[in-house]
Amino acid sequence: MNNEIKKWLYDIFESISTINEFVGDIKIFENYEKDKKLRRAVEREIEIIGEAVNRIQKIDSGLQISSAKQIIATRNRVIHAYDAINNAIIRGIVIKYLPILEKEIKVILNN
Repeated sequence: MNNEIKKWLYDIFESISTINEFVGDIKIFENYEKDKKLRRAVEREIEIIGEAVNRIQKIDSGLQISSAKQIIATRNRVIHAYDAINNAIIRGIVIKYLPILEKEIKVILNN
């Protein structure tokens, strides 16, 4: 695996870790929705994840990252349609899909 791809994989892993730190135990949706700084911080880390996945896919489309297209699409939506972001969807991604992505990235980095 080339060094650029490894760097981007580490960026993804770091962004997931950062989101987990930011969100912590905020399981109550209303608390997430009311905290603009938290929402913006999470959205920024999602942008980084999406951009890193996009770059990886351009160099090595054979690298298996499930939901790569959806990750990239979410990044694009956060950046280009910032005024149409659904907080419930972003929070759902954080709770449901980021743990899966984190496991995948760990496996890829350990191979």
